[in-house]
Amino acid sequence: MNAEEETQQKEIFVAEDTAEQTKTVEEPAMVKEPQQKPLSKRGRPSLKEIDITSDLIQIPPDEILFQKQYYSIGEVSKWFKVNQSLVRYWETEFDILQPRKNRKGDRFFRPIDVKNLLLIYDLLRRRKFTLEGAKEFLKNSKRAEEKFAMIQSLEKIKGFFLELKATL
Repeated sequence: MNAEEETQQKEIFVAEDTAEQTKTVEEPAMVKEPQQKPLSKRGRPSLKEIDITSDLIQIPPDEILFQKQYYSIGEVSKWFKVNQSLVRYWETEFDILQPRKNRKGDRFFRPIDVKNLLLIYDLLRRRKFTLEGAKEFLKNSKRAEEKFAMIQSLEKIKGFFLELKATL
């Protein structure tokens, strides 16, 4: 080895040494964060879980929704991301939900029923009404569906503006 190669190797060792020193300086002290409890699939979901999933419903737009006359309870429950039993329970509790039943007893929801179910879902899950409060709201408010449609359109506009803001 000549002198030039030795100086290059020393520079490499010095560079590695300083890099290790900066790494140790940059790393913060290890602080143990409390372990978060894994989300359970069993039992009733917490209010936080309900709040997170309340905006994730995937109902097709009206043009597509009104192309079919009837939807099965399975399809409807998948759109709302709830159990079929909950949809059946809401049917017994709210008079505005009246799905058709065949001879076998299977429920088939019309697009109007899906819209009404969306209104009920909004009252119970997003606005946090109780069952009794939602029933009372639907009884007293003759224009509940119009107000709900207005709220939905305003939320679409809000989403559009948020997307526009994100692109700027």
